[in-house]
Amino acid sequence: MTVAAKEPGRQRARAAAPDSFPEPAALLAWFDRHRRVLPWRARSGERPDPYRVWLSEIMLQQTTVRAVVPFYVRFLQRWGDIRALAAAPLEDILKAWAGLGYYARARNLHACVRAVVERHGAEFPASEAALRALPGIGDYTAAAIAAIAFDAPTSPVDGNIERVVARLFAVAAPLPGVKPELRRLARELFPRRRAGDFAQALMDLGATICTPKKPACAFCPLNESCGARARGDAETIPRRAPRREGALRRGAAFVARRMDGYILIGTRPARGLLGGMTGVPTTEWSRDFDEKNALGAAPRFLSLKRKNKNEIHWCRRAGVVRHVFTHFPLELAVYEAEIAPHTPAPKGLRWIAVADIAGEALPSLMRKVVAHGLDQSEITAPPSPRAPSRAARR
Repeated sequence: MTVAAKEPGRQRARAAAPDSFPEPAALLAWFDRHRRVLPWRARSGERPDPYRVWLSEIMLQQTTVRAVVPFYVRFLQRWGDIRALAAAPLEDILKAWAGLGYYARARNLHACVRAVVERHGAEFPASEAALRALPGIGDYTAAAIAAIAFDAPTSPVDGNIERVVARLFAVAAPLPGVKPELRRLARELFPRRRAGDFAQALMDLGATICTPKKPACAFCPLNESCGARARGDAETIPRRAPRREGALRRGAAFVARRMDGYILIGTRPARGLLGGMTGVPTTEWSRDFDEKNALGAAPRFLSLKRKNKNEIHWCRRAGVVRHVFTHFPLELAVYEAEIAPHTPAPKGLRWIAVADIAGEALPSLMRKVVAHGLDQSEITAPPSPRAPSRAARR
């Protein structure tokens, strides 16, 4: 077998010929013996729960299994079915999501379950088209839910499956441009029966054997059919085009602490980065931020006695808080100030006890800012659960 994938300049990468075309039955037999035990995965012979499958797929977008498991377990303990989650206030969902990253997923999660309750009688639809029409569900997620929850004959392709397929067919063209070709090749692999098991088998294969570095080819049930193994370059496939890092953005954040033990926070606008999450006030984040003008965006406080604006002394903390979003890195200067007890919060903001910060929907960035501003080691940003790339997400 000779398989080629188009590269820039219309060149083709030709693989050494493996002994045979990959056999789905061999992978399914391996999966039946070695399938991973995951809290959202049905056991052999059990019928998958579409709600659990959907919840796991949303959480696993751009995030590793290891990071997702504790969040998933807590969500399921609190909201055990779709009606319970649909009835929950968005604020509670955002609080439970805090630390998992990519917060638009939490807003779409809430919108999706409500749509399923309203449009489908609290039952997830089985067709890819109907699933794609729901908030937060794209092509891959729709295919994954349809295959895993309903055994629909479709071929979801996540990062692990991309890597396995690229190696099986020795596709030398780089990601992300070669994604359509990998999806086409994946469709040739998927059987019409047990599509859900086959998708999970490919995911497990990529997560445990066909790993990004040092793949354990000797233990792979498809090794005799692998073009990259035959050619001797499995570890270098899939190749990736150089990633462009977005330009650095900068800004300032304001940590106001009342002397009676409260800190000033607010809810960010629903749209945009960290939408709907809790945070301290900040300036705009921009490439051309001029810190000389930062204090112009600081919150203003009304004096209880004189009914006018208090003069607040903002002190700039040494250093900056650094954070990396998907498309750009960010640096925030942090200013802190002590405010008189019982001072009212400015419009649109609110005071919470410093001791209650852990229960708020503060994303990792804001936890870093608060820790920097208060100089309290116990308020720390949890480790980022994001995978280095989608290829390692499971």
